[in-house]
Amino acid sequence: MNRSEILFWVCTGIVFYSFLGYGLLLLIWAGIKQLFRPADLVPAEGFEPAVTLVIPCYNEAAVLEEKIANCRSLQYPAGKLTLIFITDGSTDESVPIIEKYPEILLLHLPERKGKTAAENRAMTFVQTPIVIFSDANALLNPEAIRQMVIHFADEGTGCVAGEKKIAVQRTANAGTAGEGIYWRYESWLKKLDSQCNSAVGAAGELVAFRTALYRPLPEDTLLDDFMQSMQIAAAGYRIAYEPKACATEKASANVREELKRKIRIATGSWQAMKRLRSILHWQKTPALCFQYFSHRILRWAVTPFLLIVLVLLNLFLWIEGSLLYELLFYLQVCFYLAAWMGYLLRNRKLSLQWIFVPYYFCVMHYAVLAGWIQYKTQRNPNGIWEKASRSER
Repeated sequence: MNRSEILFWVCTGIVFYSFLGYGLLLLIWAGIKQLFRPADLVPAEGFEPAVTLVIPCYNEAAVLEEKIANCRSLQYPAGKLTLIFITDGSTDESVPIIEKYPEILLLHLPERKGKTAAENRAMTFVQTPIVIFSDANALLNPEAIRQMVIHFADEGTGCVAGEKKIAVQRTANAGTAGEGIYWRYESWLKKLDSQCNSAVGAAGELVAFRTALYRPLPEDTLLDDFMQSMQIAAAGYRIAYEPKACATEKASANVREELKRKIRIATGSWQAMKRLRSILHWQKTPALCFQYFSHRILRWAVTPFLLIVLVLLNLFLWIEGSLLYELLFYLQVCFYLAAWMGYLLRNRKLSLQWIFVPYYFCVMHYAVLAGWIQYKTQRNPNGIWEKASRSER
């Protein structure tokens, strides 16, 4: 076996591990831990600490009435749940809508500095031991707060990630179907990560922190939810994952809108990887570092480049005359042809949603490469998001 073949199989192994092998390893790890770990923590009766629910919302007037009704329907003791809505920079009817509800603490400044700046400012008003963040366009199940708070009975838990769900109908286009399938897979990995040691980050649609552990982030932070949760984990606290606390939101209106969002997330991931180098240490949190490397770095910083290398290496090895590499090259061609078919059908609503998986897979990895270019060329990044349009429920 020559060096080209060795490189090809090493790259293939890394790609396989990134998308399937790591999940299989987590299944084994969680199974072994289940055999030896003590019984699940049962919180003391009446464990219901005061909680503040913070909703950052920029020009979200279209969904605010629904979000407020959803917040008021949450099942948590009266007097122990404080609601804060922060609308900095909003120019629509958000402020008048929220002002109709005196039980909500409204924070508003005319200047827009981005979500991270808004969250840092909101935290100066939080006086409860637990703070929960949720997006304005994400609807929570009634038991969400209670299910998340249970985990804080364990003093070693510093953050709790809720489950993000995408509202997908029986028929869906490529953007909706792809995002829905992706988040089902991602939720499965987060659940296993949490069972083994700690979840690797949290999504801003629904995430809870111990207020005392919250540290203000630089205002140019792009992935505030991920960075805040990971800096708590790096300090030695666990990120628990609670699938019974759900935040459901609509998918992006189409792949173009989803791609815009994914590129921004990918740019933030490159930023986060650089900043986490100074706080994550193998000696202090070896299990977390291993999970972070396997779950995030390989998938977001290595695999997209390896996919290109694999095509080129496979073509080179096929030209050398090997039947095995000819077959493998045809399999790659078939996969990318399936992605092209998904591209042609991207705006069609289909019941057979798995047909969009190859296309969405390629879109995601293109976004990572585009995000890397944007991160390298963007001299003065800021924490202001350009919202993606969402589909109808």
